[in-house]
Amino acid sequence: MLPMAQEDGSLDGLVRKRLRALRMAQGLSLEELAARVHLSQSSLSRIESGRRRLALDQLVALARALDTTLDQLVENAADDVVVNPMNHGTNGLSWPMKGDPAMSVMRRRFTEPPPGNPAKMRAHQGREWLVVLSGTAILLLGQRRLRIETNQAAEFPTMMPHAFGAEGGPCEVMFVFDRDARRGHRDTDGDNDGQGTTA
Repeated sequence: MLPMAQEDGSLDGLVRKRLRALRMAQGLSLEELAARVHLSQSSLSRIESGRRRLALDQLVALARALDTTLDQLVENAADDVVVNPMNHGTNGLSWPMKGDPAMSVMRRRFTEPPPGNPAKMRAHQGREWLVVLSGTAILLLGQRRLRIETNQAAEFPTMMPHAFGAEGGPCEVMFVFDRDARRGHRDTDGDNDGQGTTA
């Protein structure tokens, strides 16, 4: 069993807050969730409020009923927070985000146009997905020059030589990399001259 919550910052208290937040986000009443996990409404209320100890079997049942996993329910919140972005010089900033181990999500701000030198384009194994959050991004993909506006998305295999940059001012882009693409970025990030980037 997990101990009673001693303070709001404790893991126990965090788990209880997550349980309540997930229940409310899914529009479930105490009665509805309690019925799913074969608990009384009052028992579930006491679990959420910290007046009843959390048993492992109850947590497993609650996680399943709330369409999550036990690991996600009890993971340490400190691991979820990224305070400082990584500085890529004139290329802007990126914020690594936690996610599926097979996938990586990164938000990057571009401040420069893409590289004018084709030798600065990179290719590596994998696949990337992206959505432009603000501004206008330019994707150089092989011989093509693609203009991607705010709220537009793109997907491409990273074996195609590629590079990114901004047009008409800074832009912010959210990337999703599969495992191979992320590995390729570890090898190529920083290997450019500040004229855009190979994101």
